[in-house]
Amino acid sequence: MPRDSALYDSLILRTISRLMMPVLLLLSIFMLLRGHNLPGGGFIGGLLASSAIILQMVAFGPKTAQRILPVNYLLLAAFGVFFGAIWGLPALFAGLPYMQAFWIPEPIPGVGKIGTPVLFDVGVYFTVVGVTTKIALLLVEEPTLFPLPEMKSASVEQEEVA
Repeated sequence: MPRDSALYDSLILRTISRLMMPVLLLLSIFMLLRGHNLPGGGFIGGLLASSAIILQMVAFGPKTAQRILPVNYLLLAAFGVFFGAIWGLPALFAGLPYMQAFWIPEPIPGVGKIGTPVLFDVGVYFTVVGVTTKIALLLVEEPTLFPLPEMKSASVEQEEVA
């Protein structure tokens, strides 16, 4: 992969980040799917997925990270909030309180029981990936978006006169 500049020039970091991206993404999906029964869920899974993208950003630069996953992260976060909120509506239509859980009767092998809490976690997952990755991109791009003015060095003689 091409680098953005000489700033991202660590061979070890670039090699490890290439190897870790699929591992972190698979781990994030695992944490997402097991979270409704055990510790984990959409928040932890989303943090793991965004850490995979941020690791690419650190290793190769923000432009390369944006080419790897060309997504508008704010729209992804908004979609996640919308997607998570939708899964409370089936309970309302059934005359139950908002976010009352509905589950399919038989568990899916390798995944477990699927229901509205799992789908809500998927919305949380997308929201966390979108928000954390967008924050990281803004922090990385901040010097180019808001450059500091050039500091003119004044000589000692000029400071004494003033």
